[in-house]
Amino acid sequence: MPWLPELFSAPVLERAREKWELERLDAVPYYVGLMSGEHEALIRSFAGEPILHDPQRGRVIGTRAFEAYITRLGAWLSHHNMSFDPVEHVFMEPRGFEEVVIHLDGEDARVDVPVAIVADRRSDGRLMELRIYHSIWALTGHHLHRPPLLQHDPDLRAEGVVAEYQRALAAGDVDAIMATFEPNGYAREPTGREFIHRGRDALRAFYERLFSNGGGIELEHCALVHDGRACALEYNVVRWGRTALAPEAGVAVYVQGAGDKLGAARIYDDVDPPLQAPAG
Repeated sequence: MPWLPELFSAPVLERAREKWELERLDAVPYYVGLMSGEHEALIRSFAGEPILHDPQRGRVIGTRAFEAYITRLGAWLSHHNMSFDPVEHVFMEPRGFEEVVIHLDGEDARVDVPVAIVADRRSDGRLMELRIYHSIWALTGHHLHRPPLLQHDPDLRAEGVVAEYQRALAAGDVDAIMATFEPNGYAREPTGREFIHRGRDALRAFYERLFSNGGGIELEHCALVHDGRACALEYNVVRWGRTALAPEAGVAVYVQGAGDKLGAARIYDDVDPPLQAPAG
């Protein structure tokens, strides 16, 4: 939820509160602000020159480039009759994140695209940088390689069940990764609701397939947001089993369930997995 609420008109703020079901609005959600038409509020939400990273447009720096970007993107989203459903948000200093699923008119039917937005911010709430993550598979039918946005931070450490998940993911250990989920927990692939794997059998089949290229998935951990319940981990994928990959940017969100296990793992990258097609 990146934008500063005091910069927007009352109708925009009311729409944001209704959409997210919030009594108090610490920040205006990304797509509410983007589609408001109040471009000056978006620009002034940054502490300096706007900096944004988009999966398709790449790096957008400076006021003129940012204005052109939001004008073009807003028109494209309107043309495709965009709507969105909130999923999760964590508003913290110096970093927060927001998850939504946007719905767009495709050639034959509505298309769902899960999106995660990570915001670096100052203590006064103004933005330093925005990083948008989503797959383009649902829009184009192919993957788009995305170079790293952030450097590897070797001192970054996840905690608790998220750390256990990361160790199991790197090792390709199906039993260990299954032990991190609560019984009705789920994992969602970047391509959305058609690729949600919920419950013990579906999760085991999913991770057995992920690790079928001779091992686990090696990530360079870059940045972390954690409020004690929901965690967003930005990373670079560098190896998938026996296959070394050109480093590729992504983020995953992990949410604890009722206990100390994961209720959800939601992945936002566009890696083309080096896996064979399933038999059958």
